[in-house]
Amino acid sequence: MTAGTDNSEVRGARRQRPSLPTNPPLLRRVLTKFIRNEVCKVGVDRVVVGLSGGVDSAVSAMLAAEALGPASVLAIKMPYRTSSQESLLHADLICARTGIVSLCVDISPQIDAYFERFPDADALRRGNKMARERMTILYDHSARWKALVLGTSNKTELLLGYGTLYGDMASALNPLGDLYKTQVWALAEEIGVPEDIIRKQPSADLWAGQTDEAELGFGYREVDQLLYAMVDLRYSRAELYAADFAESFVARVGTLVRNSQFKRRLPVIAKVSLRTIDRDFRYARDWGR
Repeated sequence: MTAGTDNSEVRGARRQRPSLPTNPPLLRRVLTKFIRNEVCKVGVDRVVVGLSGGVDSAVSAMLAAEALGPASVLAIKMPYRTSSQESLLHADLICARTGIVSLCVDISPQIDAYFERFPDADALRRGNKMARERMTILYDHSARWKALVLGTSNKTELLLGYGTLYGDMASALNPLGDLYKTQVWALAEEIGVPEDIIRKQPSADLWAGQTDEAELGFGYREVDQLLYAMVDLRYSRAELYAADFAESFVARVGTLVRNSQFKRRLPVIAKVSLRTIDRDFRYARDWGR
């Protein structure tokens, strides 16, 4: 993140907006190898992935099928009673195209039973509960199937905090976490995700008619340009304004990134010993193998 500047710095010489680098064939090779290495090095050879019918989960599932073989990928569809039927059809399309194993678990009974006790819960609470319920199902089946949970959150969502902590943001490994949404779309085309899935409006499908961009208030392509300049290239506020990003847009996105930092870190442990787990006692994931 860049530090704030006063308005006297705002209007300097014009600066060209940076282009987001994208090399889909290279990403495909790197990420399939990443999945294969990170899964096998901890002593398993299978993954479980939540398949929503959206482009992110489709890309993760298809990369895993390529890396490990379709028989080593379990895709779980977890609709709620208000979920889009189109989403289920798109999830089925990915299963048919890849040959991966699939399972459908309707989360309506447990979600409805919980909110019978809290009928005044708003859409945010309900959406978070659904996301966490889905993740508990994935982890249950990862234990049953002796597999790792494969993540589907992209870099844009992670930076904006647009996800549920211990819900859709949870995973054992995540091939998409360093790819902006724009890069995920490009990779989706490279690996053969159906056009209907790539072109549809991104949505977490948490309630009828919900779309990511409407909820956020801006488009993914525009915010990806800003985040790339702000985070990867470390543009100052003045440089962002000079690249013709609106001050209000820069301020809003910067606030979202800063205020969601806690979601991107492991829980803070109070240090009272010589070697504390999140600071001094640090080893690779496969330590001991």
